[in-house]
Amino acid sequence: MIDYNLLQQLCNIHAPSGEEYMMKNFLLQYISKKQSDWKVQPKLYHGEDFQDCLVLVFGKPTTAVFAHMDSVGFTVRYENQLIPIGGPEAKNGYRLKGEDSLGPIACELELNKENQTFYKFGRGIDRGASLTFECDFRETEDYIQSCYLDNRLGVFNCLKLAETLENGMIVFSAYEEHGGGSVPFLAKFMVEKYGIHQALISDITWVTEGVHHGKGVAISIRDRNVPRQSFIQLIQNMADNSGIPYQLEVEASGGSDGRELQESPYPIDWCFIGAPEDNVHSPDEKVHKKDIEAMLAMYQFLMSEL
Repeated sequence: MIDYNLLQQLCNIHAPSGEEYMMKNFLLQYISKKQSDWKVQPKLYHGEDFQDCLVLVFGKPTTAVFAHMDSVGFTVRYENQLIPIGGPEAKNGYRLKGEDSLGPIACELELNKENQTFYKFGRGIDRGASLTFECDFRETEDYIQSCYLDNRLGVFNCLKLAETLENGMIVFSAYEEHGGGSVPFLAKFMVEKYGIHQALISDITWVTEGVHHGKGVAISIRDRNVPRQSFIQLIQNMADNSGIPYQLEVEASGGSDGRELQESPYPIDWCFIGAPEDNVHSPDEKVHKKDIEAMLAMYQFLMSEL
């Protein structure tokens, strides 16, 4: 039985693209408290050379796991205008939260006839302030539903993996929802410092006509990018041997930290492995608990084999 209290905490953290420092600070505090109970205590890399990213190195790593810390959201423009951070869904009445120089903010999103986004609040909000969805975390017998399961669930997966990981690297990256930009220097560190040339992407994908709730974690053969298929086949063969339920995903669009790994000047194989969700980039993202369990188990298995 998985305790989802940590996931709920993660979903409540205000960390849209560009403000990942709030998530990084939480992770540093969490790791400081918990790592003494882990099988291996990792070496931590962070600071100015890593901006707001965080890298954990366990034992003698041969494979890295990437999880982006940022979420979608909105930036306050002029008057009461909002512009998106990444690709958030926008509907009238969505509850937003944030903070500016005058204090905490709890407001509503409004759309005009041209589908332009605005906020409804009792005062003006500082220009440049960021707003994210108010978290309404719901747990039923079968599902978890909340804003920002993409990618707080990917982060949660890495923290659970860290409990038993003996050899491997966990990379908490930034900016993924709004164009990327942190993976190139993280890839340089990964390859040049530790000689790692393969990675798994701990992120969340979509429920589609071919990927369903409750059928297992999704292993992506391709999205907008096409990773090297010999590595994908290796992962699939391992997954077959694991006995853990999984689904194969084939998409023409969408991307992840894997895109930047593939476009880097380094020869890095990668595979996206994540639970599928409904209501993407909304306050009501929804994931089946069986798929979360399969995701955790698959990462533990693969990282012990790769």
